[in-house]
Amino acid sequence: MDRRIYGIETEYGLACTRQGTRKLGPDEVARYMFRSVVARARSSNVFLANGSRLYLDVGNHPEYATAECDTLPDLLAQEQAGDRFILELADQARARLTLENIDAEIYVFKNNVDSAGNSYGCHENYLVDRDGDLFALTERLLPFLMSRQLICGAGRLVPAEPGSGDSPTYCLSQRADVMWEGASSATTRARPMINTRDEPHADAQRYRRLHVIVGDSNLLQASTLLKVGSTDLVLRVIEAGVPLPDLSLPSKPAAIRAMSRDLTGRALVRTQRGSTVSALDIQRTYHAAVAAYLQDRGPARPMDEEVFELWTRVLEAVETGRPDELATEIDWVAKLHLIDRYAQRHGLSLGHPRLAQLDLAYHDLQPGRGLASLLRRAGRARVVVGDQQVIQAMSTPPQTTRARMRGRFVAAASAHGRDYTVDWSHLRLNDEAARTVMCKDPFVADDPRVERLLQALGEPAKVTESLQSQPDPHPGAS
Repeated sequence: MDRRIYGIETEYGLACTRQGTRKLGPDEVARYMFRSVVARARSSNVFLANGSRLYLDVGNHPEYATAECDTLPDLLAQEQAGDRFILELADQARARLTLENIDAEIYVFKNNVDSAGNSYGCHENYLVDRDGDLFALTERLLPFLMSRQLICGAGRLVPAEPGSGDSPTYCLSQRADVMWEGASSATTRARPMINTRDEPHADAQRYRRLHVIVGDSNLLQASTLLKVGSTDLVLRVIEAGVPLPDLSLPSKPAAIRAMSRDLTGRALVRTQRGSTVSALDIQRTYHAAVAAYLQDRGPARPMDEEVFELWTRVLEAVETGRPDELATEIDWVAKLHLIDRYAQRHGLSLGHPRLAQLDLAYHDLQPGRGLASLLRRAGRARVVVGDQQVIQAMSTPPQTTRARMRGRFVAAASAHGRDYTVDWSHLRLNDEAARTVMCKDPFVADDPRVERLLQALGEPAKVTESLQSQPDPHPGAS
């Protein structure tokens, strides 16, 4: 595809404690957090003026889905904006607890597993052409996704099972242990790496939405950049029909777990053809295919070269045993670096509870408390999009996709106190005429029908001017 729509959906973990003891359950915390949302919208499922969706998912996990983005900087800014929205809700919940004389602290974690072993996701969405063979696409993409944890996993300290005699281990990925299938339309009975349920949120005659649910939630911006950017590059290679060797893995759950437990990337897994291959081998194969593709066609999108350069450096650092060079960019390395230094300083074994607490603290979103946020404040985390871009993304949708129209409509209807309904593809003004506009093309940022809908709200020029007067953070981006 010449352009691609990207999106990220992030589920957040919650805890509420007093002096280390649980005070409220996640469901109660979520109700406190979303009380203002429900009061304003009569629902815990809302679309915001920046084009995104904020809602409570199954299991009372707050979830934020970015607006449709067609550039990586927009996606990163939108994804980081989601963290700030969730933190604002947590601050409101703390204030309500104080008013009700409840002495407790609320924690919001951007991770993928809780202490009971429950998993929650970070899902990536990539728009692909309907004409392509979905089965062939997923089969060619899955080996890359399974080995991708080596370059952008969030890392996890896995305790030993009581009485097993095993030792605690540090793994690349938080999601690897809960994956049971390669591709499937089911997501709870047997969690797949790619969800094939057909929900394009666009013209179903032209597009599919590739829903990748194997990835970890990332804290470092460079990890998110590499996760999405490298996947987009591999998708373009596959879509272009570039020949790739058959790297199909017959036992996908066993293979992804074996890869996760090997920080060197060299653990061998068996392929469908009977040979053996490592995560590093698989990544090198896809990396070489992308290199040839870019050399032949040239970078087509603004950050292609930056993504490829980062991917190259990560593979070289892992291959030569120098992963510490990646501590400002790759989450699993940054977290392991903190754990190792703390363990050495205090003489602790990997199974010590204080290290498990440090592992969790890395994912705490609270500024000044979460370890990843402290790394950023100390200048020890690479910044791809700055605070100003993130702040702007909280109120301004991407200006080159359908999200622009949705954001303008939500902002205008909210400003005028009008009753409205929106989803990814529909804008509806709930008046006597029940005016509805269907926006089936996610690449279209302007539509005369939406302009007429805005006119029906009154004073459209002022609303349009207030949104358009804000500078585009990526002028000229395609």
